[in-house]
Amino acid sequence: MSMWTTNLNAFSGEVPVGRGSYSTVLPPGATDAPASIYKTSNVAGKMPTNDWWSSLAWSTHSEAQYPHPLAMKHQGDGIRIYYPGARVHALPGFVAGWMNDIHDFTVSHSAVGAFPDAKVDGFSDWFVKALYQQGNNSMSVSYGHGSPYAYFTFAGGDPKLKFYTPPTVWSGDSSSSVLGITIEGAHYGLFGPTGSTWSGIGSNTLANQLNGKNYFSIAVLPDDSVQTLNKFKQYAYSHITDTKVNYTYNEATSEVTTTFTASTAAKEGNQSGTIFALYPHQWKNSSAATLAYSYPSVRGQMKTVEGTGFQTKMKFNGVLPSLPDLGSYDKNVLNQYINEAAAEQFAGAADTYWTGKRLGKLAVLAPIADQVGNTAAASQFRSEIKSRLEDWLKASNASGNLKASNVFYYNNNWGTVIGYPDSYGTANELNDHHFHYGYFIKAAAEIARTDKDWASDANWGGMIKLLIRDIANVDRSDSMFPYLRNFDPYAGHSWASGHANFGDGNNNESSSEAMNAWAGLILWGEATGNKTIRDAGIYQYVTEMNAINEYWFDVHDTNFPAGFTKETASMIWGGKTVGDATWWTGNPTEVHGINWLPITSASLYLTQYPQYAARNYNALLSESGGNFSPWEDLVYMYRAISDPADAKAKFNARVSQLTPEAGNSKANAYHWIYSLDALGHADPSVTANYPIYAVFNKNGVKTYVVYNMTNSVKTVQFSDGHQVTVQPNSFNIGNGGGNNGGNNGGGNGDGGGNNGDIVTDDYTVRVNRASGSEVKIVFVPKTPALYVDIHYTVSGGQQLNYRMTNNNGTWEQVIGGLQGGNVIDYWFTYEKSGPQYDSPHYTFTN
Repeated sequence: MSMWTTNLNAFSGEVPVGRGSYSTVLPPGATDAPASIYKTSNVAGKMPTNDWWSSLAWSTHSEAQYPHPLAMKHQGDGIRIYYPGARVHALPGFVAGWMNDIHDFTVSHSAVGAFPDAKVDGFSDWFVKALYQQGNNSMSVSYGHGSPYAYFTFAGGDPKLKFYTPPTVWSGDSSSSVLGITIEGAHYGLFGPTGSTWSGIGSNTLANQLNGKNYFSIAVLPDDSVQTLNKFKQYAYSHITDTKVNYTYNEATSEVTTTFTASTAAKEGNQSGTIFALYPHQWKNSSAATLAYSYPSVRGQMKTVEGTGFQTKMKFNGVLPSLPDLGSYDKNVLNQYINEAAAEQFAGAADTYWTGKRLGKLAVLAPIADQVGNTAAASQFRSEIKSRLEDWLKASNASGNLKASNVFYYNNNWGTVIGYPDSYGTANELNDHHFHYGYFIKAAAEIARTDKDWASDANWGGMIKLLIRDIANVDRSDSMFPYLRNFDPYAGHSWASGHANFGDGNNNESSSEAMNAWAGLILWGEATGNKTIRDAGIYQYVTEMNAINEYWFDVHDTNFPAGFTKETASMIWGGKTVGDATWWTGNPTEVHGINWLPITSASLYLTQYPQYAARNYNALLSESGGNFSPWEDLVYMYRAISDPADAKAKFNARVSQLTPEAGNSKANAYHWIYSLDALGHADPSVTANYPIYAVFNKNGVKTYVVYNMTNSVKTVQFSDGHQVTVQPNSFNIGNGGGNNGGNNGGGNGDGGGNNGDIVTDDYTVRVNRASGSEVKIVFVPKTPALYVDIHYTVSGGQQLNYRMTNNNGTWEQVIGGLQGGNVIDYWFTYEKSGPQYDSPHYTFTN
C-alpha cells in the first residue's frame, strides 16, 4: 500500500505522510499491544480486532462468544455450545442471555483429553474458524453470526459430545448418522456423515464414529419436530467456507444496499447455500422470503431465510456539516455564548479521547461563529483545530526526534495505529479507536470544508486517511490494516473492546460516538472528493442507525422483552443488554446521555422518532427526579426533540448555573434547541440525490436543507418532488429557495432563478418580469384544469395562497411590491382529470 512520502524521515522508524508522519518505533515509556496473537500459519492478512470472536485471538482458548442464535466458548477439552433462546430473560435493568458456566454440551475430540490451545485458523466477514491441534490429532470448527450451524473437521479421532445430563434423543438411534436431541429445553440436530454411527445414547456422552470420514456438524433447531430436523439436514453438509458483505450507496435514490453472501462446500451431495438467521435490523429491511422458523435472542426475534445470501436496503437521510442558520435564537445571545467558548482554556486530559472531544467541540463552534458573524472566534476555533491536529499528526519534534506524546505509532503485528497518550485501553487492548479517532476525523472534516488545501494528501490529509484506515478500512487488499476494524457488518453496529475477553462477549456503549465517527468519514470524503471514504461512512452510518433504533432504543417497542423496564439501553453486549449503568456510573443522566453525545448536526437521526424521544426523556425525568447533573445541557438538547418549548424554558432557567458536558458548549446547546424549535424534527420519509442534506418537519411544514461541498453549482432533487439549487460551498435553505450569505456555514447560498420556461409532462411555467417591482407567473396545463392555486413566499416571509386567474386556459398571477434581490419561492396545486396534484417548488430571484 503506497503512502504519500513527500519529506525525509527525521528518525529511524518515522514514516512521512505528506507534511505529517507516524512512527514504527514505540514512543518512550509507551505501552504496546500484546506480542502474542493466537493464530495459525493459515491466517493471511492483519488480524481483525474488536470483533464478536476476538477473544479467540487474544487468549489461549477464548472467553464466551455470542454469534447468535448460538453462544460458544473454547476450552481445553473442546468447544462449549449453548443456545440462550427461550432462556433469555429480563430484569428491570438488564436483559440476560449470557452463557456463564452453563452450556448445553461440549464437542470434544475422542483421542485428546485436553488441547493446549485453540487458535484462529481463518476468518471472513462474519465467520471464524478455530483449530485445536495436538500432534497429528486435530479438531477445527467454523461458526458465525446468524448461523444455526457449527461445522467440524477431525483428524486422528471422532466427535465426542459431553453433556451434564443425558440428552433426550427424539429422532434416530445408534445406527443413524443423524440424531435429533433435546437438552435443557434446547433442541439440536447432530449430523454425522452418511454411514456413521453413534455410541453412548442414554448416557452423558455421545460419540459419532465417522466411518472413515472427517466432517461433522451440529445445528440448533427451532423445535423438536422431525420435519424441522430434515429441513436443517438439507444444509447440514453444505459447510460454509467464506462469508462476504458488499455494500453500494445509490446517490440517486439515497439508498444503501448490502449483500450478504455465504460460500459453501458440499461434503455430501451437491447442496449449496445455508439457513441464515437474520437480526431485526436485517429482516425489517429485507424483502427476502422468510422461513417458518425463528429464534429468540438477546437482540430480539431472529427470522430465517435460506439460500446463498440475502440483501438489505436502507434509506440514508443525509448528514450536515452544521445546522443551518434558521433557528429562532437571538443572535446577540448566541454570540455571547460564542465569546464565552472562545475565552475558555482547554484543561482536559491530553490523551486521544479528551483531545478528541476538544477537537469535536471546536468543530461545532466554528460554523456557529460564522453564522453570527464572529469571524475572530471562528478563526480562533479553526486555528486551534489545525494546530492540535498538526501536532498529533507529526511523529517527530522540531529536533527531528521521536516525540513521547501527541504521536501516532503503527503496530505492524496487529496492523493498527495507536495514539499516545492512550487511554481506556486503546493501546494494550486496542479498545475504542473509533470513538477517539472519530473526533479527530470529524474535526479534520470541518477544516477540509473550508480549507481544501490543508486536507490534501500532500499536506495533512494523508494522515487523516491513515486514521480512517485504522478504524474503517474498506480496501480488502490493504496489507496494513484489517477490514472494518470496529464495525460488525452482520450485527450492524460497532464493537468497542479490542479483545472481547469478557464472559458477556464484546460490548459497545456509546453508539452515538460511533455515529460521530461515521459522520466524520462522510463529511471528510465529500469535502475531499473521496467517494470511497464517503460511501464507507454512509454504509456504516445508516446501518448503525438502524441497529441503534432496534437494540439501544427499541423505538418500535418490539425487541426489549417484558420485564426490562428501561426505555433505553446504555450498553449492549454479546450476551446481555444493560439499561441501568455505564462503565463508570449508574447516574441516570449519564446512562441516557452516553448514547446522545456528542449532539451535533450529525445527530439528527436522534430526532426521527420524537414520540420515542419523549418516552426516553420522561423515563430519565422519573429516574433522576429532575436532577440532570452533570450533563443537563445534553438533556435539554435531547428534550428539544419532543418538546422544544419545554427545552427552551428549562435551558434558559438553568443556563447561568450549568457547566456544559466536556465536549459540548452553551453555544451549541442554545443553537440546537432553538434550531429544532424553528425547524422541527428530521423527516425520514424524504430523501435527496446528494448526501449532504436534511429535511425537517414541523407540524407538517417541511424545510429542505442542502450544503453543497463541491466547487460547482448543484441542483438537488428530493424524493417528494422538491428541488433546490445550491451555490458552491454553501447552504441552500428552504422549500426550494435560499437566501444570500457567506460560504462558511453561516449563510445560505443563493438559490438562483429559473431561466426560461419550466416544462414538465403536466404543464409549462414561465415568469415574466413586468417591471422592477412586479412579475407575472404563468401556468399552462397540458390538460385543461378546473383550477390552479399558487402558493408563494417572498424572501422567506409569510406564505400567500391564491386561486390563479384563468385566461382562456392559461392561468396567471401577478406578484407586486417586489424589490431587487427578493427571492420568490413558489409552487402550485392543480386539478388534472379529477385528482389534485402538487408541483415541486421553484424559485425566482427578482
